[in-house]
Amino acid sequence: MMTVSSPPHIYSGDSIKSRMRDVLIALAPTFIVAVYVYGLSAFFTTAIAIISAMLAEFLYQKVAGKPVSIGDLSAVITGVLIGFNLPPDVPVWIPILGSFFAIIVVKQLFGGLGANFMNPALAGRAFLVASFPVHMTNWRLPTHGSDAITQATYLAIIKENPHFIPETSDYMALLFGKVGGTIGEISAVALIVGGIYLLARRVINWRIPIIFISSFMVFGFIFGRTGFFTPGIMLFEILAGGLLLGAIFMATDYATSPISKNGKVVFAIGCGFLTVMIRFFGGYPEGVTFAILLMNLFVPLIDKYVRPRVLGKGKKA
Repeated sequence: MMTVSSPPHIYSGDSIKSRMRDVLIALAPTFIVAVYVYGLSAFFTTAIAIISAMLAEFLYQKVAGKPVSIGDLSAVITGVLIGFNLPPDVPVWIPILGSFFAIIVVKQLFGGLGANFMNPALAGRAFLVASFPVHMTNWRLPTHGSDAITQATYLAIIKENPHFIPETSDYMALLFGKVGGTIGEISAVALIVGGIYLLARRVINWRIPIIFISSFMVFGFIFGRTGFFTPGIMLFEILAGGLLLGAIFMATDYATSPISKNGKVVFAIGCGFLTVMIRFFGGYPEGVTFAILLMNLFVPLIDKYVRPRVLGKGKKA
């Protein structure tokens, strides 16, 4: 006798909470480096974003009469990523507003976890950048407790001076956290360590981050700035800004990325292409946020037309 039931037929033991816990572990190295470099301002900005995201989800679900789901840690992840997309010294109401917009407008109003059509944290960042550009571009150089020094990001410098040639110290600053920017951009090494952990735990698929970054390199070579044809400048563009943060932690979001393997490839190539177009030819020095959000909108179309062959059917079918 056989019992027929709906899929899934194999229980892996994974849950939303366990996956979210793995993501938090992967984000921990970046958070530790950010607090060490920027001090308590990075800690409090991220903490306020997390608390606000959890509070927004709790209040909305209570008012809407839905089961409270803050225990699955998804709101915590959104709060962390909101904090990571902010400069460390923003006013306290910035992370609060960003988290409430991300959770209520982008996530809950469209049905909650898994039903949102774009990444909530990135949508929150885009909303804040469009509404409060001065606060969202107030960068300071990490000073380890001394007086803060305001400085343009490396991408802004390259935008103004395409002939900029980075020195060894500039690469070291990007790798180990001595450059101004958002909290989550502080250290390329910390982000890569987190990405390796997620790949080892099979929380994310390698196709999106690897192909995203690779396609950025290819399109950067084709359309690039003056001097971008050299490997050193290409590496500098990858390490600078939010490319690693976006490719590893936000483009890989389950709800807003394609299901199929080939769909993930198409999605990642589109992210890389749009990042190059916005960075090189747009008004913003950075392009990762809007590139991922734009590709989020194409995910239903990608899932419709880029589908795996039905099991047991021939190529024609």
